Amino acid sequence: MLEEAIFSGFGGQGVLSMGMILSYAGMIENREVCWMPSYGPEMRGGTANCITIISDGPISSPIISTFDTVVALNQPSVDKFESQVRPGGTIIFDSTNILNPPTRRDITIYSVPGSELATAKLKNIKVLNMLILGAFIAARKTVKEETCISALKKVLPERYHKLVPINKEAFELGMSCIK
Repeated sequence: MLEEAIFSGFGGQGVLSMGMILSYAGMIENREVCWMPSYGPEMRGGTANCITIISDGPISSPIISTFDTVVALNQPSVDKFESQVRPGGTIIFDSTNILNPPTRRDITIYSVPGSELATAKLKNIKVLNMLILGAFIAARKTVKEETCISALKKVLPERYHKLVPINKEAFELGMSCIK
């Protein structure tokens, strides 16, 4: 098994956390992992992305230019990375924030109204990343669902563990968008 994914959006949307949680989940499952963040000098509002690789074998390089999966939380991410999905790959995007959805016919495209669901159903936009990560896991089955929640507890500082239940609820809501 090899999953080469990029998570992309604006700074503050939690794209780096999504990749980190997936990486920790891979480590919990004794897989080889690579997490490589990339972001501009802006704290919030600038672009951010991270490449996350999960593999059963050694990872030869963290530098890749095509992906099995692109997760896009904003229009610039769709515009930039749609062409970098391998044929047969997957793109998952937050349809609430994207006016021009992906159009390729050689990939699987999942439209998830993440921001809308996070605000309307969960009353908390900060769980958008876990909602979309749930959709990613449902679509790609890279790691086990329960492993992601265990990884969340490792990534989230202990003082924020009170937020684990709402993050778990968001994760499950995201999974239901794909199933």
